[in-house]
Amino acid sequence: MDKEGYRRYLTDRENPIPEEEIIETTKIVEKFEEYLKQFRKTLDNASALEVNKFSNLLIDEKMNTYTSYVALSRYGYFIKNMDLYLAVLELLDGAEVMNVLSERLEEHVGNAKRDKILPPDKLPPLGLPSSEKIDVTRQVLKRMNKVLTPDDCKKVLVDVAHGLPRDFRKGEREKFLKAGSVDEYLRREREDGIAELEKHRDNGTLFFNQYITDTVVNFVKGRPDVLVGERRGNTIYHTKIPYMTQEYLEATDDRMKRYYACHCAWARESILKDDEISPEFCHCSGGFTKQSWEAALDQPLEVDMIKSALKGDLECSFKIHLPDDIV
Repeated sequence: MDKEGYRRYLTDRENPIPEEEIIETTKIVEKFEEYLKQFRKTLDNASALEVNKFSNLLIDEKMNTYTSYVALSRYGYFIKNMDLYLAVLELLDGAEVMNVLSERLEEHVGNAKRDKILPPDKLPPLGLPSSEKIDVTRQVLKRMNKVLTPDDCKKVLVDVAHGLPRDFRKGEREKFLKAGSVDEYLRREREDGIAELEKHRDNGTLFFNQYITDTVVNFVKGRPDVLVGERRGNTIYHTKIPYMTQEYLEATDDRMKRYYACHCAWARESILKDDEISPEFCHCSGGFTKQSWEAALDQPLEVDMIKSALKGDLECSFKIHLPDDIV
């Protein structure tokens, strides 16, 4: 481990990392470095396989904290081992979903029904590998369908919205008022979204978990429904940009296209097992998709799932219903 280089990396930045945190994160990286020796691996060539095994060790030793995972991701980025970096991001992706689902169950149907489905003391641990998350999701959905009505299932899952806070998009209201109309707001959002993709392409940086190429930018430019959505009558038809767009576009096998399209860490691996999680779980993504529009219009909106990789479609699309009096 390059301790001195890592220390400089953490301190020579706009917001330097506190000394006590540097000490703690260095210990975690050293622990991982020692763990890798049994596989004849180093920090420079560690892959997702070793990261997932190490994460299970951290869980067993009750060291699976955000600080631990941030330490590993930072070091992976520092040494440019992107396999390590992205593997840690995968562990943290959607980490709050089940915690928020438990909270939403309490809000919508009460403690008694929540405790039959996902009580707070039975939440899955932070750092659970994606291949193990799908069993959790399957059991939670099974219990939800046993205890709740279909309408309540959808209502709760939509309100989870990828586990993001309800005020996550609060700045959208001001942007919408400045735009003055749905169409102008949509035009500006799309323009800004494509500009962001182009910036990541030009800088060689990640857009969430993926690198952006000319092919990806051109794909998005050719699909007005992708990224921010397209107005169709009094609805917004929104197709999710694939989780790994370049890989999605290059895939020739439908199963792999569906896998690269899916954003959900709690369901995606089930596609490879040919035993998909019920697409009912995608209502969570529908809630996330409508979140910016609810913030922009300052009112609750209805959303319907149109396509889902979990039900065999090659992309994931949602229809957000706008108010009748909107312009």
